[in-house]
Parts: sequence; C-alpha cells; structure tokens
Amino acid sequence: MIVITTPTGQIGSQVLANVLTAREPIRVIAREPSRLPPQVRERVEIVRGSTDDVGVVNEALAGADTVFWLVPPNPRARSIPGHTLDFVRPLCEAITSQGVRRVIGVSSLGRGTARNAGQISAIFAMDDLVESTGVSYRSLCPPGFMENLLQQVEPIKSQGVFFSPVSGDRKVPVCSTRDIAAIAADLLLDDSWSGQDSVPIHGPEDLSHHDMAEIMSQVLGRPVRFQQVPGDTYVATLTRHGMTEAWARGIVDMAAAVERGAYDAEPRSPRSTTPTGFRQWCEEVLKPAVLA
Repeated sequence: MIVITTPTGQIGSQVLANVLTAREPIRVIAREPSRLPPQVRERVEIVRGSTDDVGVVNEALAGADTVFWLVPPNPRARSIPGHTLDFVRPLCEAITSQGVRRVIGVSSLGRGTARNAGQISAIFAMDDLVESTGVSYRSLCPPGFMENLLQQVEPIKSQGVFFSPVSGDRKVPVCSTRDIAAIAADLLLDDSWSGQDSVPIHGPEDLSHHDMAEIMSQVLGRPVRFQQVPGDTYVATLTRHGMTEAWARGIVDMAAAVERGAYDAEPRSPRSTTPTGFRQWCEEVLKPAVLA
C-alpha cells in the first residue's frame, strides 16, 4: 500500500497522477476529498482529515509500505517550527505504531549548511525527526520552485515586474515541481531501496533573477524586469496581504540563506539535473497563466 499526502496540492497531485499509472493500491489523506477528480476518487482509498491529526495519520498508515510526506505551507502560521513539527510528530508516531517501511519527504537543498533559514531550517528539523524513527527515508532536496513565480502573475501581467529579496545577479538552481513529483513517484514504486539518504535536485541550470526576466520577456513577448526588495519592505508587503509576520520573516530569512550560498553546498551532478528548463516552463505554465 502506497500512501500519498497533499493529493490536491501542487506537488502531491502530480505525484498521485504519476503513481496512478501503476497497479499499486493507493491511499490518500485528503482534507477535502471533493477536490479530487472523480476518476481519482474511484481509483484510490481516501482517509478524510488532516495530516496533523495523529488519529487520521494512524488510520491512513495502517498496513502501508511506503509513504509520500509533504508538510503543507500555512502563510497564517504563528510559528514556522511549530507548524512544521505539528505535521511531523503524527507521522513519526504512526511510522512506529504501524510499521511503515519507507518514507519519501520533500525537504530542501542546503541541509547541513543552511542556518537561520526560516522555512528551510524547519524542514530540516522534519528530516531529523523522521530519521530518528529508523525508517528508510529519502529526503528530496530541491531548490526554489519555478512555480513560486505564479504567486506574482498579477504584477508580471500588469506591471511587467517581479520581486524578491534575493539580489538580481545571484545565480541559483531552480526546478519545476513536475520533476520533483516524478522523482517521488519513481521512489514510491521502487521497493528495492532502504536506508536513509538525501536526493539532491538542482533543475537543469543555475539562473539569476535577471536571467529569468530576460527569458520571461522573450517568452511573453513583452518586457519583464526584476526588482530586488529590502527584507523589511518585503515583510511589510507580505503581511499587508494577510501573511503572518513570522511566516513572512521566515521567507526573508530563507532568501538571505540562499544569498549566502545555501543552495551551493551540494554540487550539481547528472543525477541531480532534472529535465524541465525554465524557458520550457515559461512556455507551458507561466505564459498561459499570464494570458488568462
């Protein structure tokens, strides 16, 4: 039995779609099962509830062999570590009580080097807790997602600009969630692995925000520029739009860690280089969103 969390989320839904092509029995934990497509609801077993509920998690992991685990973001959380650990402790309890053999989690590049890195630091604490159970574990370690730009579709469309606290010239790896999901699905369907290890994911190239702006301009056929925003200004903007100060400050701390080289610690390799390039992603995902 394979268990998949966040089956309607950005990554979880793609993991589920990939795994559905196999004949394995699949169980999902869904807060709102009605959001699952009808053909998916017919194919999978559904446990209704949230992954921060130990009773729900124990029910879902009963008889499970392999689990895909992702902590959902909550921009209204009052504490980043508190939010993350609330979703990890039920998993750790269920791993032990239900005898789960393997877990695949979504973490981040920079483990072992990034410090005071907001959401990244919290997700490394997740890795540590899961590994403390002794379960066979694969920590998927991507950089920032290309899909994060979808949160700025409106200024890209109306002003031709996108923003970040990270400087415009800092080249960093960037990847698409479709490639993270493909790696996760392959691991879910592979019963040969054991032990604990990290799986670096770099995407196909390192890009600066200025590089991205140039590619976006070419794909969209209109000028797009990048503007760096000071950390305090960025926090103020995010909180004005409903985010808690803790979550917003965590994003700025995460950006500062990236600026310091958090994503540089793990060298790129052929295995960590995923196929979806930024130009391709802009053509297939960003452009339709901007033109909608």
